Amino acid sequence: MSAYGFRKVLSIDEYASYYKDIDPLAPFKTWKVGQTDSHMSAKVHPSYDVYSERVKGVFVVSDPVDWGRDLQVLCDILSTHGLPGTEKGDQPPLYFAADDLEYQAAFPSERLGMGAFRIALESIFNEINDHPLKYTSYGKPNPFVFKNAANILEKLVMSMYPNSQTPMEGKDYQFSTIYMVGDNPKVDINGAMKVVDTVEDAINYILEKERIQ
Repeated sequence: MSAYGFRKVLSIDEYASYYKDIDPLAPFKTWKVGQTDSHMSAKVHPSYDVYSERVKGVFVVSDPVDWGRDLQVLCDILSTHGLPGTEKGDQPPLYFAADDLEYQAAFPSERLGMGAFRIALESIFNEINDHPLKYTSYGKPNPFVFKNAANILEKLVMSMYPNSQTPMEGKDYQFSTIYMVGDNPKVDINGAMKVVDTVEDAINYILEKERIQ
């Protein structure tokens, strides 16, 4: 996140390591997910004072490795205005980079994705608070992703051919068809169908052509 201009950034692994007992099951975990060793955490100083400075925003940008710990820590942060162990307060902004419920990995059947984690977090948060979880979700199948890609392509064409006459003179060029190379068919199709109503016919046509070849 530092590459995007954020100056005070900690991963949840680092953040959790500075709070003793925030994860009650930590002593029973024989594996690690890259967090600072508990014996070293007192010697390693975070990039800001985690005990007094509130978390200003939460970004979930990849599938969590330790769901149990991360659900607990995020509920703490989101319920206390960004300072675990204190009184309940306003919720800091929460952003998800994707919302795939499932995705295809090496295992024969699909695996739970970031969307499943979001559902779990939302369900628990809503049960322990008197107000619903607020969040912004980007990535597929959010229509914004598809519309943004189309918008970028349209602007790119206009910049490459600034003097060309288009059917929509004075406006951005509009494609009649845009093809996408996806990695999660169920999510890709679901998202695309929220933007245009001819996706299913196009997919059936492409799949039929592939079978013929």
